[in-house]
Amino acid sequence: MHKKLIRPYGDTMNDGKVQMSFSLPVPCNAFGEEAAKQMALKMGLHDPAVVHSEALSDGFSYYILYGTVEHQINLDQISVVEVENKSMSKEEIEQFIDENFSEPLVFIGASTGTDAHTVGIDAIMNMKGYNGNYGLERYKGINAINLGGQVENETLLEKAIEAKADVILISQTVTQKDVHIQNLTSFIELLEAEDKRDQFIVIIGGARINHGLAKELGYDAGFGSKKYAFDVASFAVHALKEKHIKAKHNQ
Repeated sequence: MHKKLIRPYGDTMNDGKVQMSFSLPVPCNAFGEEAAKQMALKMGLHDPAVVHSEALSDGFSYYILYGTVEHQINLDQISVVEVENKSMSKEEIEQFIDENFSEPLVFIGASTGTDAHTVGIDAIMNMKGYNGNYGLERYKGINAINLGGQVENETLLEKAIEAKADVILISQTVTQKDVHIQNLTSFIELLEAEDKRDQFIVIIGGARINHGLAKELGYDAGFGSKKYAFDVASFAVHALKEKHIKAKHNQ
């Protein structure tokens, strides 16, 4: 097999062994297990075996299956859009701000729309941060404003203008039926309708967010899981410096 062509492996390299799990609206019994196997076969697994099953409630059950896939992927054909600049430490970011900006930078953030989950935005903005990494409130040279959850797009923009924000941060956790896509698209449309898109660096984050999606939706950057305040701030301060340089050249 070509070294750039790969398959999943479980016991031996490229044996195609995979594990999958799902729930079905059927009772947890022999009939339910057979339904799970049939579903796995429809999904392309060979020789599926149910290794775990449990009842969720009346008429609903959960299954874990093992099986084999014959599909392979070519690593040479994979393209990933990533944030280009290198992340700096908190101290490096503070020094960068001190050397390049005359006033503190204003970062304003929220979980928008119907999203009430604030764990993500709190991890980036609140002083204590997350997993030993301080949030933006602790950074010298940054004024961090956390609006919390369930903030309407119009309210976020209004508060950003009022605070003379440099950076807008949006966290999206609720993603059922792609509601996050609709909400994020609406915010960019709002900025453009108000002729404010170029006024801010706009960054989004969440478990199902990546830089490629962010750029596609019209944002400056996107950060997924396992990203911290220093990742976001590193991108933002460099983007702001480039923005200011371009502004001076256009004067």
